[in-house]
Formats: sequence, C-alpha cells, structure tokens
Amino acid sequence: MRRRYALLGAGSRAHMYVDAITGEYADRASLVAIGEPNPVRAQHHLERVVSRGQDAPSLWSPDDLEEMIRAERIDRVIVTARDDQHAGLIVRSLEAGADVVVEKPLTIDAESAAAIEAAAERTGRSVVLTFNYRYSPRNSALRQVIQDGLIGQVTSIDFSWMLDTKHGADYFRRWHRQKVHSGGLLVHKSSHHFDLVNWWIRSTPVRVFASGGLRFYGDENAAERGLADRPARGTHDGDHDAFELDLRDDPQLAQLYLDAEQHDGYLRDQDVFSSGITIEDNLALVVDYASGATLSYSLNAHAPWEGYRVAVNGTEGRAELEVIERGAVLAGEGLHPALDPSAVHAGAGASTRPEGERLLVQRHWSEAVEVQIPAEAGGHGGGDALLLADVFVGPSDDPLGRPADWTDGVQSIAVGIAGNRSLETGQPVRVADLGIPLLSRR
Repeated sequence: MRRRYALLGAGSRAHMYVDAITGEYADRASLVAIGEPNPVRAQHHLERVVSRGQDAPSLWSPDDLEEMIRAERIDRVIVTARDDQHAGLIVRSLEAGADVVVEKPLTIDAESAAAIEAAAERTGRSVVLTFNYRYSPRNSALRQVIQDGLIGQVTSIDFSWMLDTKHGADYFRRWHRQKVHSGGLLVHKSSHHFDLVNWWIRSTPVRVFASGGLRFYGDENAAERGLADRPARGTHDGDHDAFELDLRDDPQLAQLYLDAEQHDGYLRDQDVFSSGITIEDNLALVVDYASGATLSYSLNAHAPWEGYRVAVNGTEGRAELEVIERGAVLAGEGLHPALDPSAVHAGAGASTRPEGERLLVQRHWSEAVEVQIPAEAGGHGGGDALLLADVFVGPSDDPLGRPADWTDGVQSIAVGIAGNRSLETGQPVRVADLGIPLLSRR
C-alpha cells in the first residue's frame, strides 16, 4: 500500500518532495492532493506530477484542509508553506487525523510552538522536521568526531555563517524580508544552524543574548551610501545591477511567481534596497547550554563569498570545519544556476577561495589531523537524498541520531525566538521563560 500524501504550499521548495514522490519513492508514496491558494502555482506542481507518470492530484484551498484530508484519505501532509502559516496547518492536520512532514522552521514564535506541542501530545500523531543539514556528510563527520570523544567534553563553539550577495540578498527580495512572516533570519535561516549545534553537542540552549541590525540592505542604508533611485523590482526592461533578480531569466521562477502574481499580488523580486524590510542582515549571539558549553554565533547576509566556519573546543582538543560553498560573486556574471549554492551546486568558478570543505581535529600535545569527508552528489552535499530516505522509507537505526521531530524543531527555533526578544529588549533571555512547555520542563 502506498502512503497517501498531500502538499500544503506549492512554491519552489516543494519540488524536492514532488520529485521524490513521483520518482524514487513512487512505489511507496502517492501525491493525491495539493493545498495551495494560488491557482498558477498549484497547476505548476500538478503538471509536474502528471509529467512524471502519476495521476493528477486534486487541488484544494488550504481553507478546506480538513475536508481535503477526509475526502482524499490523507495519511501525511507535507508543509512547505510560508513560515508563519506552518503552525496553523500543522495543528489542523494533526487534529484532522494526518501525520505531518514540515520544512524548517517549525514555526516562528513561542505561542504557535506551544500550540504545536499541545496538538502533538493531544493527538499522538507524528511531526517530522526536515533538517537536511544534519545529513550533509561534513556535518555528520563533525558529529561523529564529537560523539567519539576525540576532543573530550565540549566547552565552547565558535560558529560563523556567511551568506553572499546572491543568496543572502534573496531573503530581502521576498516574503522573508518581513519578520512577521519569517521570524527574521534568526528563525528562518539560523534555525538550521542552531539545530546543528544542539545536535552536535547533544545539549539544549538555556540563555541567549543577541545583537544586530539592518546595516546593509534597506532604503535608509542605500540613502546613506548615496545609491540612486532604483526600480521597485528586478523584473524590468533596461540595465540591471548585481542586486536585481529578473524573474524572466529563470523559467521556473517565472512560472511559479511572475505568472502567478496576478492572483495574489506576491512579488518575488522586490528591490533589496527598498523600504519595508523588518529583518536584520548582521547578527551576533551568545548562547549558554545546559551542558555548560557556550556558543558564539554570527551571521552576515551580504558577504562576498558563501560558506561557514565552525570550531568546537573541548577538554582534550579542538575540531575545526571550514566549508566554502561559493568562493566569489563576480560583477556581470548574471544569475547563478542556484541562488543557494548549498542546495544545488552552483559551478566552480575561478577564485583564490576555491569551493571545498575541510575538517581538522587537533588533540592537545599533537599535530592536527584531517578527517576525510565522504564525497556525495546531490543537494546539500548529498544530505537531501539521505533525508528523503528517512522521510519516505522510515528512519533507520542511525547511530548519529539524524532524524528529527517537533521537539528538535522547538529546540532550534528557541534560540532564534529568544534572540529576537533579546534584540527588542537589549537583555539576555532565558529559554525557559519563552512560554513553551517543552522548554520550561527542561
């Protein structure tokens, strides 16, 4: 018997799940319904399903979610909708009798996280979080190093993440630019990173202090740097600069967004130097953990290269992981094959900072040793394929504990939610004071 799936939210991220259900896992899964308010995006994914040999799914409004689950006998829903819509869709799906697979972040604030917790405990149904970064071989290798005790007990972590002016800028073109929809980068993007730390060191965050602001994008910063008046969106005739995204340059983006905007008014290509941006582009946090370790974290969304550096200090040594996903963004090179170079390989360019990854372990009184990282093809360094196997086949007995559920989702967004409160108040925030029962009990 194939498990019956429904898709809630039919944007670009949904492609990974549609292709998995209609491809490698077609013998186990069937996409029988799509819940999406925009008819163009819904039709785009319906046609993708049909083109890959499966029957056309029925199309529904999310307003009729409960009826859809009943009429189509849905076993599981996959939620790839806007972040602030996750909680309502999750709770309604659970109470209508379906299990849930949801993209990160679980949700964007404490109140909705508490509602998901209550629904999961009340219904006893499962909520799977798709933290694909856990499955990336380089991140799994670091988990193995720590788990094997090669650096002893973890005392502190230094973690810096650079988003370049292709990928980082993209968060300031679309709905993510408003914190009410995304929770800001501390929730939408950094929940990936906080989950990695929680998972790497097997501990839980207890206190967060944050600093940061909007210092590069937005109209006020543009005015201070003397930037001339700019088009309101990137899709226009005439010359374009490096910060503009013309949706006509990418057939898939044009189909999903340019052709669909007449139905809901959503603009995917807003100017990154326009008004109305309420999220930060430079962030720094200090996070204390229950184990006694301290995380020092930073995020920059306008770097000239993309990747991350993490160093884990322990009582017996230090592990250092450096990942370069795109070594440079060069003027005049046009749209990359992937705005996010970690999701799809963007192609190696000529750069003195070549793409690659390196994991070093250095124990006290010893030379550093390089830990070999398995080379895997596919999105997120091969992590997407491993994640999809756990989602559609079922989690195996994984010694690294990579499969995640709603409790891991709560722990990851807790850092970002507390960080946002700290940004508002200028004070450190205790995770237990967020009002989420799971965190209050720990």
